Amino acid sequence: MTHAPFPALRLRRSRAHAWSRALVAETMLTPADLIWPLFIIEGEGVEEPIAALPGVSRWSVEGIVRQAREAAALGIPCLALFPYTPAGLRSDDGREALNPDNLICRAIRAIKDAVPEVGVLTDVALDPYTSHGHDGIVDAGGRVLNDPTSAVLVEQALVQAAAGADIIAPSDMMDGRVGAIRGALERGGFPDVQIMAYAAKYASAFYGPFRDAVGSRGLLKGDKRGYQMDPANAEEALREVALDLAEGADSVMVKPGLPYLDIVQRVKDRFEVPVFAYQVSGEYAMLEAAIAAGAGERDALVLETLMAFKRAGCSGVLTYHAPLAAQLLG
Repeated sequence: MTHAPFPALRLRRSRAHAWSRALVAETMLTPADLIWPLFIIEGEGVEEPIAALPGVSRWSVEGIVRQAREAAALGIPCLALFPYTPAGLRSDDGREALNPDNLICRAIRAIKDAVPEVGVLTDVALDPYTSHGHDGIVDAGGRVLNDPTSAVLVEQALVQAAAGADIIAPSDMMDGRVGAIRGALERGGFPDVQIMAYAAKYASAFYGPFRDAVGSRGLLKGDKRGYQMDPANAEEALREVALDLAEGADSVMVKPGLPYLDIVQRVKDRFEVPVFAYQVSGEYAMLEAAIAAGAGERDALVLETLMAFKRAGCSGVLTYHAPLAAQLLG
């Protein structure tokens, strides 16, 4: 009786040892792939935990500087800043966004003075500043007005660039705002400031904890489906990316993250440009809830999740797990 020969190729051979797995790994994840989102609040010596985001806090400016120093020590190259604007400074037109001494601008200057080697990414949108919670100027019927909003976003971007922001990240989803901001930065003497466009930002159910973090939950009248993308659409995302690149975006973002890895991969394959994803607040909160319930081990879940972003084609990931991941990878 003859026996079939053993297979000539056994894929398990290269998996047998850690050194061998490292040699043949197709995707690498390092601290340099991480952007750490941070929330800023008024005051001095303030650390205010965010109930909806276990382990995440709002920090006053000097606390944000400490986080920036930690980022530098961990090898995290960039911070993304988001302000918690007091109710008294919110208005229908979001005018506090244009104050050159507002919370975000003070934080930018403090970080660049203390830790200049860490990059600072700033959000350009009006929802942290509006009394109605929308990302732009609304008319009497509650409709967000595209062109008047874009004009305000241009001024907001210039204020942040003047404060020292390295990357301007418009998250509002107004048509044409990337080109308007790029032109204003060039004319305003900020040609080296990058634009990372939230090119494919979906009207997602995963943003709830973030709205708590910036103080806009409960303010929103209606929803954002009139300007953020329909979760059903993929081809439209490619059109949005193409427009933002043509208008001068240096990189693009897909938001949320894990539910939209197919969009990340399609954007990367089509355009071959730097693509980032935001592992948003709801994704983080779900992971933390699973960990708290004993459904998995934190370190392994965090690293496997972040590896998925890289495998799909991300140049980097915005994640609240950045410091933990950097410690594990360092």
